[in-house]
Amino acid sequence: MTHGDSAGPVCSLKFVTLLVVLGPELLFVGAGVQLQENGYNGLLVAINPQVSEDQNLIPNIKANVIVTDWYGAHGDDAYTLQYRGCGEEGKYIHFTPDFLLNDDLTAGYGSRGRVFVHEWAHLRWGVFDEYNNEKPFYINGQNQIEVTRCSSDITGIFLCEGGPCPQENCVISKIFKEGCMFIYNSTQNATASIMFMQSLSSVVEFCNASTHTQEAPNLQNQMCSLRSTWDVITDSDDFNNSFPMKGTELPPPPTFSLVQAGDKVVCLVLDVSSKMAKADRLLQLQQAAEFYLMQIVEIHTFVGIASFNSKGTIRTQLHQINNDDDRKLLVSYLPATVSAEAETSVCSGLKKGFEMVEKLNGKAFGSVMILVTSGDDEHITNCFLTVLSSGSTIHTIALGSPAVKNLEELSHLTGGLQFFVPDKSNSNSMLDAFSRISSGTGDIFQQHIQLESIGEYVKPHHQLKNTVTVDHSVGNDTTFLVTWQTSGPPEIVLFDPNGRKYYTDDFTTNLAFRTARLWIPGTAKPGLWTYTLNNTHHSSQVLKVTVTSGASRSAVLPATVEAFVERDSTHFPHPVTIYAIVRKGFYPILNATVTATIESETADPVTLKLFDDGAGADVIKNDGIYSRYFFSFAVNGRYSLKVRVNHSPSISTLAHSIPGSHAMYVPGYITNGNIQMNAPRKSVGRREEEQKWGFSRVSSGGSFFVLGVPADPHPDVFPPCKIIDLKAVKVEDEVTLSWTAPGEDFDQGQANSYEIRVSKSLQNIQDDFNNAILVNTSKLNPQQAGTKEIFTLSSELFTNGPEHQPDGETQKSHRIYVAIRAVDRNSLKSAVSNVAQASLLIPPNSTPVFARDYLILKGALTAMGFTGIICLTIVVTHCVLNRKKRADKKENETKLL
Repeated sequence: MTHGDSAGPVCSLKFVTLLVVLGPELLFVGAGVQLQENGYNGLLVAINPQVSEDQNLIPNIKANVIVTDWYGAHGDDAYTLQYRGCGEEGKYIHFTPDFLLNDDLTAGYGSRGRVFVHEWAHLRWGVFDEYNNEKPFYINGQNQIEVTRCSSDITGIFLCEGGPCPQENCVISKIFKEGCMFIYNSTQNATASIMFMQSLSSVVEFCNASTHTQEAPNLQNQMCSLRSTWDVITDSDDFNNSFPMKGTELPPPPTFSLVQAGDKVVCLVLDVSSKMAKADRLLQLQQAAEFYLMQIVEIHTFVGIASFNSKGTIRTQLHQINNDDDRKLLVSYLPATVSAEAETSVCSGLKKGFEMVEKLNGKAFGSVMILVTSGDDEHITNCFLTVLSSGSTIHTIALGSPAVKNLEELSHLTGGLQFFVPDKSNSNSMLDAFSRISSGTGDIFQQHIQLESIGEYVKPHHQLKNTVTVDHSVGNDTTFLVTWQTSGPPEIVLFDPNGRKYYTDDFTTNLAFRTARLWIPGTAKPGLWTYTLNNTHHSSQVLKVTVTSGASRSAVLPATVEAFVERDSTHFPHPVTIYAIVRKGFYPILNATVTATIESETADPVTLKLFDDGAGADVIKNDGIYSRYFFSFAVNGRYSLKVRVNHSPSISTLAHSIPGSHAMYVPGYITNGNIQMNAPRKSVGRREEEQKWGFSRVSSGGSFFVLGVPADPHPDVFPPCKIIDLKAVKVEDEVTLSWTAPGEDFDQGQANSYEIRVSKSLQNIQDDFNNAILVNTSKLNPQQAGTKEIFTLSSELFTNGPEHQPDGETQKSHRIYVAIRAVDRNSLKSAVSNVAQASLLIPPNSTPVFARDYLILKGALTAMGFTGIICLTIVVTHCVLNRKKRADKKENETKLL
């Protein structure tokens, strides 16, 4: 499909890697995709191991869209995980095998290439959908019934109870009839919008300034402050940092590289310089590396160990793990002492690691390096090019504040994870880091899940006592690990849910590394396990407990948590956003208690509760992504993140959808005056599961770096966060507003006051908030952040005549537009909220302009949901974006193949 016009910027997919098996940690698309010479390089396409083999899958991927995995919750809807704000990249695109293989689905979704362009805009440019299943109708400023869409030029008819009907028949008692929907014509003249209805053959553009519908109650308007999708896209780095291709010739076809999973190869590259002798660093390394080798690394993995100070040494060549004896053999090669030399050479250690893994297959491509160091190295950049060209993934663990300043760049270059372990004896960050690192197969049924991680100072003859929940979805290979500091183990007593006792003698101890391990044979009994560690020594020591387990059976997906930060570094006073994705497969888990712990080198740990409430740092409510701002920076340097999830015994609700990030399924068309309905969209409703014991999970979220923190006390520089969920509902002669309270500082604390302004002009309140009508809020006292606020506007505001405009004219409107901002004690103001609107008069029997777009009345079609095994899937298609010259307005054209 082409749309001929003047030449504009052309973007295409140039180089795509198909990966047959992919792990969740490789699904961060943004870092690996680069725009080079007007083409996107480095797209990673993945087939999850749970997907059944099909000979037609790869050709369909190469011809159209992306790789897939089993799904369920959204049926076959294309889906992009968006967890950040407007203009920010998403996490991954997700398609199902059926979507790629079943051509019948193109009737409802459109061609796979079109769907990919829709999802790519979510993923790469951070725009949102322009339809709204929850609010398919709205009444515009001219008191006319409209369909939520963009653009307003799409034509169609209303459908009532299975047949066509006059538009006014869809309105009874000031509401819209249940079972009323809008079916659009299959032949259209409208060219926009891709983010509304990508399936229409005439649609080749994103909505721009001239076609965008600001009144439509969709997520694009809510999240992007009424900006058009094209305005957001053209403000992206892709467009600001590139030059248009000349002419109208299509770009060359993309190049594929098909990569199939091979042997799993891991190399531990460990610092043994004299700096490792400080602050129990060597002991922590020994305990964590033993934990990784004995419990975490998967069967059949090839593992080798190298160490370094100023020079690198191979401690053991690659050895395949086939049984516990192989694991114990590898543990015996871990360093027992440190050298007298303080100098470190990270490059020398990595060189030995590459040398080791290249002996297996002649190259390091696909291998994993776990690099642990505490020393400084001025020459680390010398091997960056070698590292980048190796094709190896490097996970970095920095011990203490003196560790190499740009160590994390190795992780950035290779797509690895980064961790920080502060020099605090009671920190479990080292064990948590090794627990987070998996082989990357993407098969959750082969991986270990961390249920508990705790470390505390225990006084002489005192005890550490706690419980850990083993829920029904886990239980295989359950292992309790206890570590200590002194010469002998503490007295251990462990009770299973049936009251059976395990004692210290039941644990396998390693006195050299000061670890004790208990493996529960078979499947551990579900319920509460209670442990008690008695410090029998005459001095205080740190006692730690780490519990891991695996999926109990393949038919039950275990709950998991993935924690991470928005960016790896920040500069004061900009906050860091913390995220935790809690789910079973791809079903979001709601109503969990999610707590983040942030540790720096010197300050006390900070505990922060994360929320999934669609307010503050959390973009979308009930999507299973729990979020919060963190800005309590005590010092410059590295910070570590750990997230703990608890779910109380109850009936657990698993959400079935994440609104605003999936391609629309069209229920039917009008063709030559005849209604032709598509097959009902496959979907899965909200699921409920009995959580008899609840569940607990722990995960490291890696580390981040903070700069510019003032050494001395500083004035307040943190305003309240923007309100993003303002709603307005007309009740008789009043308008009731509701929103989630922001805080004194971002989403924490309690703001001092609210500034609410109203207007009868959407443009006025958006462009000139300060001159809109100010509402008296003297009796409105802000509540604690996260609390639901409700405020009623008096009808007197709307009956005092028309609102005067800056040009002296008056604006007559049947709608009111409201926005709000919060003010803290130091008069710092939040950004202006999303604009809410309410109709002052609903037409009893009017004949408004036809709403010209497809809609789904709430309840007419079920909402979409999602499940499955995590997998990034990216389809191969050409996206050609033609940008006209900017004058008074922005226009766009898009070519799709």
